[in-house]
Amino acid sequence: MTHVRHYPICPLYRAAEVRELDRRAIEEHGIAGYTLMQRAGTRAFAVLRARWPEARAVTICCGGGNNGGDGYVLANLAQTAGLAVQLIAMKSPEELTGEARKAAGDWLALGSQPESPEERLRGDVIVDALLGTGLERVVRDDYARLIVRINDSARPVLAIDLPSGLAADTGMPLGHCVKASATVTFIGRKRGLYTGRAGRYCGELVYDDLGTPPEIHRDMGVRDHLLAPGQLGDWLRPRPADTHKGMLGRLLVIGGNHGMGGAAVLAARAALYGGSGLVSIATRAAHAGLAPAVQPEIMSHGVESMEALDSLLEATDVVTIGPGLGRDDWARALWRRAIEQGRPLVVDADALNLLAEAPTRRERWILTPHPGEAARLLDTGVADIQADRFAAASRLAERFDAVVVLKGHGSLIADTDGTVALCPCGNPAMATAGMGDALTGLIAALLGQGLTPFDAACCGVLAHALAGDRAARGRRQILASDLINQLPAILPA
Repeated sequence: MTHVRHYPICPLYRAAEVRELDRRAIEEHGIAGYTLMQRAGTRAFAVLRARWPEARAVTICCGGGNNGGDGYVLANLAQTAGLAVQLIAMKSPEELTGEARKAAGDWLALGSQPESPEERLRGDVIVDALLGTGLERVVRDDYARLIVRINDSARPVLAIDLPSGLAADTGMPLGHCVKASATVTFIGRKRGLYTGRAGRYCGELVYDDLGTPPEIHRDMGVRDHLLAPGQLGDWLRPRPADTHKGMLGRLLVIGGNHGMGGAAVLAARAALYGGSGLVSIATRAAHAGLAPAVQPEIMSHGVESMEALDSLLEATDVVTIGPGLGRDDWARALWRRAIEQGRPLVVDADALNLLAEAPTRRERWILTPHPGEAARLLDTGVADIQADRFAAASRLAERFDAVVVLKGHGSLIADTDGTVALCPCGNPAMATAGMGDALTGLIAALLGQGLTPFDAACCGVLAHALAGDRAARGRRQILASDLINQLPAILPA
């Protein structure tokens, strides 16, 4: 499966790839390494002043590498601006090398001296310039103890490039990790700032390219990218004047077993609000009257035999299976028939669990697992999935020859060609039952409107997250129905 990108993309980089961007800027475009360090420190200081203008004292914790060098530049600027500066040095300035040593020397020339990691943290704001993208092992010893003290200080924290202790490629903490109020990151956006557990540690994200030329990003071969709200209009162009419902996809939702009839209704409602021309439900006979009572535009059918299902499939363009499906004999029979039929298919919830029991491959399908379902599909543990979500999503896409949506903070959409898109939107208020059902119906609706499986998944995940953000304004918790009701305000007219 391949797709053509017809919209601008925002690349996401691994740590090694960001180092290559640095090299290109320095060696191929003549920007001195110390110039980049000065720009980084200057930008970080500007963020600090804008976010905490009342701060009169700052504590800057500097490690032994270039991240620490950025901290020394910020210390110089803060002291020159009249702020009281406490600089905690994990390594003596005399032991530093390269640009970091020069930055330390410039600060020392102001007549200041660093303090040891054991000193009390006195700043109104703490700057984390301890560890950068090169971290590959668990944080230990003095660094770990200082990070604990930073987190226990109850003071706002600004992290430079990424919170110390966070893995730049995966978004998972390597032992102790700084919990920042804001993170200012440079040159290239790091994958790990947007997924995994990054949301617990990064705070507000600020990106700056430090004035590096766009040419450094060319021919990097990067397959990972960040989704942006503006892309919705690229996927969903204005409809022609003669559009009719038959042109917008006939969708069948299969699910709604005993006690779970609402799940299929939520998926069907999301599909309608997502633009489907016709939406039907194949559900338990006992639940057939539920959908029309909630949403009269939905056609609902009690299906207790394969003959009844087959007649519905014949009049269908896209099938989605899983919401409220269950795992009894009825569910298994419907699942087998859905897998065998040749129409585009979106698979969620218990249909994914049935797939894990009997793995198969087919064309034109989208899988939408949360980490637990992904773990069952790959016969591993949830911790293994979360340890590297990018790798897990790509493995699923390869194993099942499918577009895969790995849900969670920083939901990932993986294609079979190795491309992975990340959605940076969404919020904790969406952590409630039915959200996955709504996403399934929305993605299926977009698939029925002619989007490729990858684009349908990307567009659906992004629109779902934006609708959730809109519904959650001023609220601790929202319902799936609240999100669905916001879709008309999110999707382009």
